[in-house]
Amino acid sequence: MKTVAAATILMVLLSVGLGLGAAGLTRASGTPARAVTTEGVVVAVPRAAVDPAKAQPQAAGASSAPAVAAAVPAVEIARRPDDVPPPITRQAPATVRVDLETKEVVGTIGDGATYSYMTFNGTVPGPFIRVRVGDTVELHIRNAADSKWPHSIDLHAVTGPGGGASVTQTNPGQENTLRFKALNPGLYVYHCASPPVPMHVAMGMYGLILVEPEGGLPPVDREFYVVQGELYMTGAAGQKGSFTFDAAKATNERPDHVVFNGKPAGLTEANALKAKVGERVRIFFGVGGFLISSFHVIGEIFDRVYPEGALSDPIRNVQTTLVPAGGAAVVELTLQVPGRYLLVDHALPRVFDKGAVASRVPEGPAAPEIYSGTGAAAGH
Repeated sequence: MKTVAAATILMVLLSVGLGLGAAGLTRASGTPARAVTTEGVVVAVPRAAVDPAKAQPQAAGASSAPAVAAAVPAVEIARRPDDVPPPITRQAPATVRVDLETKEVVGTIGDGATYSYMTFNGTVPGPFIRVRVGDTVELHIRNAADSKWPHSIDLHAVTGPGGGASVTQTNPGQENTLRFKALNPGLYVYHCASPPVPMHVAMGMYGLILVEPEGGLPPVDREFYVVQGELYMTGAAGQKGSFTFDAAKATNERPDHVVFNGKPAGLTEANALKAKVGERVRIFFGVGGFLISSFHVIGEIFDRVYPEGALSDPIRNVQTTLVPAGGAAVVELTLQVPGRYLLVDHALPRVFDKGAVASRVPEGPAAPEIYSGTGAAAGH
């Protein structure tokens, strides 16, 4: 079976390097890395010098991202939705090593169009991280040598300054280590927290980490990984060419595309979610971007929803669930009728005009006692 206190908080955020002040710039100026202690072993990683100008956003309306090099080949950017580690079966906490590499790549977004992405491990979203409550996570983050920007990670599952950002600001060609204990079960977002943070996030640096409860989750037949985000482009949707991040559009929250797993309609066709009639399916869904999602599957009802990613008592028989920016949810459903179903953000202009759509294609025998009709197939 494949299974996939308000002021205090503000002060902490400002002190750990969301990168909006002098401290953030100093962190990228070539000073030595903070020592990280891992079970008595002290690792001090030096930081390479980086031009501070590269770590500051440009004027509104200008692209804040490096230009696309014509010689850089475009890659497939969307992470497959079935790329989910198996459930954890061990009964005791352990030390778990996680390796991430931050990469700046050019990805295809449509016919004749490419976009400059920043990624964890080369895809959007980054890898699905799966641990158990009580585990100690040793996370190694390496910034590729050919990167133009410092990168880092803030995991919402972390209890500690910046969610890890304060000790993972990593310059090109360097590596840092974060060690944390997974204290709270749940499904959490992670993202880059290097300046300018909105740019790094909008360009694809986000993903999900699952902290399983003791005893794990109830078994299902298949698990899928879907994360919503946005693309704010220097060009316009439908144009051909190579595009980068547009800071003014992001500031005004006017995306060209709303996407699942990094690109418009990125989870359709070959990347569709595939299952069989009668199977129980679980979807780990998150929002890595800046817009609230009204997550819905056309033609299905969620049997169970774990709202806000909290793995406590689920709510049942849900048509649409709200997922906030920087939040997540776990949904479960049982496939009863074959055909093509669409996963959407039910703010429908985002579907038809901006690309927030994915396909789920269950295969199996027809079920006319549940669903039948004589007209042509319709979407909703």
